[in-house]
Amino acid sequence: MKKYDIRQFGAADGGPVCTAAIQRAIDLCERGGTVLIPSGTFVTGALFLKSEMTLYLEAGGRLLGSGDLADFPLMGYPFEGYDQICYASLLNTDGAPHHDIVIEGEGVIDANGVELFRKEMEEKRGKRGRAVCIRNTQRLTVRGVTVRQSPSWGLHLIYCSDVCIEGIEVHTKYDENGNRYDPIFNGDGIDLDSCQRVRVADSLIASQDDCIAVKSGRDAAGRRAGIPSKDIMIENCTLKYGFGVAMGSEMSGGVENVTVQNCAFEDTHSIASIKAVRGRGAYIRDIRYENCSLVNRCTEFTDTKWFRGAIYADAFYGIGDFDPNQKEPVDETTPVVENITLKNITLDTAAGNAIYLCGLPEMPYRSFRLENVKAHGKYGMKTKNMDNLELINVEVTAEEP
Repeated sequence: MKKYDIRQFGAADGGPVCTAAIQRAIDLCERGGTVLIPSGTFVTGALFLKSEMTLYLEAGGRLLGSGDLADFPLMGYPFEGYDQICYASLLNTDGAPHHDIVIEGEGVIDANGVELFRKEMEEKRGKRGRAVCIRNTQRLTVRGVTVRQSPSWGLHLIYCSDVCIEGIEVHTKYDENGNRYDPIFNGDGIDLDSCQRVRVADSLIASQDDCIAVKSGRDAAGRRAGIPSKDIMIENCTLKYGFGVAMGSEMSGGVENVTVQNCAFEDTHSIASIKAVRGRGAYIRDIRYENCSLVNRCTEFTDTKWFRGAIYADAFYGIGDFDPNQKEPVDETTPVVENITLKNITLDTAAGNAIYLCGLPEMPYRSFRLENVKAHGKYGMKTKNMDNLELINVEVTAEEP
């Protein structure tokens, strides 16, 4: 396997912006070759990977976003469920079909998000970039690396299949020393967007928003594309600071067959959130959370339209005032949520409800099974518009009525 050390192409540790040098190494990399990021800090703009290559970051090696918007061109691709104009991310693919891409090593992908966030929000020519955005790629591996300080989401995968994410760290709220990436918001850790056959394992996701979110497009645009996220395994991970593992709220292509198991949630506001509101259509089904624990002492959020509890399924997510009894006609915009299992779960949260389950009056959320669940919250358990809710050995306690 041939290696392409970026220093041989003119990249220098601590030197000027070396986007062209690194991109040249990528472009010249032969099939099956490896582009090497050695120990040192290499300042760069947007880089574009290609099929049948490995990007290897040595221990001590760091790709650092340049902070200059001119180095991050505007591109069209999905974000928050719609095709939008976005700033390029630090690592990208160009949207054409790709295959067999590997990003691995012990180094750091640092998007310089605080600086880019301020500039992108001020210029407002596009939506904020991510640290890593890989599209339309079959057989993708991300292993060992640390992804840090994105302007928005950390690792965003769109239309990818046969994906292995293993042993990585993602930091989008604080750096490893506890310094907050202020004023970044909506800083998800990993977003799986219309992706299939994915495994996320043995990783630390320390997020400002959803730690991991499973998505598939928004409303009519998502239904037209019709590409579900499915066959996803998330296991043996530690999730910190954000909102746990979320299904939706952009889910109009469908979400199915997702398992979250053997995960520890530390000062996250939730373990599980199911978010499918009117207008989305499609479905969230066959979802399983098993052998997971949460201890949350953070009260930054308590009980709001964006967050209802440590376990929550919310058909009115994002809506401040609503009537849970007022029915609307059932049509293609009505989402279906069914076959959700939470088993062997313990949680203790200082914020919000321990459990909150609320479906639509015209389309109740159905076939929810909670088994061996011990939950303690500021508030207890609330349910509305649920069909076939099964509770087996469930204990719920609360600090307040």
